[in-house]
Amino acid sequence: MDRRPVKPWIATADRLSPWPQARVVVAGLGTSGFAAADGLIDLGAQVLVLEDADTAGNAEKAKVLEMLDAEVRLGPGATATLPEDVDLVVTSPGWRPSAPLLSQAALRGVPVWGEVELAWRMSLPDRQVPWLAVTGTNGKTTTVGMLESMLTAAGLRTSAVGNVGRPIVEAVLDEVNYDVLAVELSSFQLHWTNSLSLHSAVVLNVAPDHLEWYADTAGWPPGATDPMAAYAADKAAIYSRVQQSCVYNVDDPATERMVADADVVEGARAIGFTLGIPATSMLGVVDDLLVDRAFIAQRRDSAIELAKVSDVMPNAPHNVANALAAAALARSFGVPPTSVADGLKRLRIGDHRIQTIAEIGGVRYIDDSKATNPHAAEASLSAFDHVVWIAGGQAKGTTFDDLVGRVAPRLRAAVVLGVDRQVIADAMARHAPEVPVNVLDSVDHGAMQQAVEWAATQAEPGDVVLLAPGCASKDMYTDYAARGDDFAAAAKALTG
Repeated sequence: MDRRPVKPWIATADRLSPWPQARVVVAGLGTSGFAAADGLIDLGAQVLVLEDADTAGNAEKAKVLEMLDAEVRLGPGATATLPEDVDLVVTSPGWRPSAPLLSQAALRGVPVWGEVELAWRMSLPDRQVPWLAVTGTNGKTTTVGMLESMLTAAGLRTSAVGNVGRPIVEAVLDEVNYDVLAVELSSFQLHWTNSLSLHSAVVLNVAPDHLEWYADTAGWPPGATDPMAAYAADKAAIYSRVQQSCVYNVDDPATERMVADADVVEGARAIGFTLGIPATSMLGVVDDLLVDRAFIAQRRDSAIELAKVSDVMPNAPHNVANALAAAALARSFGVPPTSVADGLKRLRIGDHRIQTIAEIGGVRYIDDSKATNPHAAEASLSAFDHVVWIAGGQAKGTTFDDLVGRVAPRLRAAVVLGVDRQVIADAMARHAPEVPVNVLDSVDHGAMQQAVEWAATQAEPGDVVLLAPGCASKDMYTDYAARGDDFAAAAKALTG
């Protein structure tokens, strides 16, 4: 069968384009897929949703979309073949480029967007709201929460959207006229974008993560030579076409190089953040104060106080860095210094992020289940002097040698569990052979109770028993929250 060419206007499409002429396939019926389909229906497009998982939840979503005149195909094999006469594919963010549907689209020259790209196009030209965006290996959700709180404290109408949980398309379709959006973007989401032009953006840090996804060479951006380079290139895409401020981490030179290489709008500034004393055009820390030497007229010879370090809760070093990054984005949008402090004071970080669960016999039990890669685990471990470490799960292709080498002096003992427990145990044997290690072979929920009980026997008064797994959780749990809840239950059980 001869395939008609993709409509040329798709390349520059916006909300006012002739969408009723377009046939669009939505790949996947998760949170972002459902929102994308809903948004496309609102535009008038001919929508076909394809999803292999024929679950009760997906069937319910399918009924809703079919009532809105979309076509939905559920069940095994639904995503195996890209239908004829498709003008656009909108993919769920976790799909690899080598997935049959997406690879067929690439061969046929059919554009592939993510829900983020669709939301951006839907906001143009007449519903455009500035986006302040955050990416990085660790700290994204916390930083976006801080940013949203600062913006709200300044009296601005805003919402935290994107990878934080709420699809951006929902905000674009919302009846609220937002002043600005606080946007969390993952590397997967950035991979499927091509026209974002953000008001300001930050890459918090870059460390190995999701390397199993980036082993798929079909998706490597131009110039990438290995999975880590491909991952970093997708992160760096957040700076492309930035209009006001490219915020980078002074203590992570890779982020500064990304800014230097970015093709930005003329006049956009590079703004650094550091846990040390800031230079000009930076935010930093002076005498237990968060200060700004970037967004003031006298920045060459002075700084302005934004908040106290004690306003950041918890004020572990990596969380203070998150606060500085959020403050830089907020200040780039004109938020006054008092609103930065007020936003930090009002904010309560969610569960499973350096959360103290109990204190028993002078030992604190702390849940940082959200630390799902080695970089995050190191940041958590570095906040404490003496730690009994609970770690393990799905390592996602990462290694632990550098982490263990750097934190070994802090470790009283370690207990490892989960499918990749031996990866961590081997790193401990190589770089901290004097530290007692308990390798748990059990991979059911009872393993966490065993881990906590053993950790309690190793801890001394003044120590911390820290769940900072450095790994994903789905080998044993539904998500990191369930893992953290299991740890909390086991810690509280120690009190009787």
